[in-house]
Amino acid sequence: MTKKTLILIAVCGSAALLLGAWGFQYIGGLAPCKMCIWQRYPHGAAVVLGVMALAFPGIRPLPLFGALAAATTAAIGYYHAGVEQGWWEGPSTCTSGPIGGLSAEELLDQIMSAPLVRCDDIPWELFGISMAGWNGLLSSGLVLIWIAAWRAR
Repeated sequence: MTKKTLILIAVCGSAALLLGAWGFQYIGGLAPCKMCIWQRYPHGAAVVLGVMALAFPGIRPLPLFGALAAATTAAIGYYHAGVEQGWWEGPSTCTSGPIGGLSAEELLDQIMSAPLVRCDDIPWELFGISMAGWNGLLSSGLVLIWIAAWRAR
């Protein structure tokens, strides 16, 4: 495959993942949590980097930056999936915290400051893999495509 084709595939991949996330949000009614939003920014960066790489093919490191963006969203996706599975704790502003030993006032404060959408809930999954997990897997594939584009002549 040509470098241009590989870049187009990577750009379309990130764009498709973004459109899918927005579709689940705006059409499916699944509000994103904070970490879901974090996963979207690198996809946007990858799309911009891909357009720049197509417009300015002489700037050789652009596909590497695209790979870095895809790797970033993949890492966030894997981290988020681990939080959802309870393998490790997520950010305290995004997950449920311990309630033992809290006074009624402290508990009310915790409830009132809790995010509307928690990062440790799985709102949707396919074949036992959450949206965050799918983002990690698919974005890992995009990393490989970006690297192939960088290596292509």
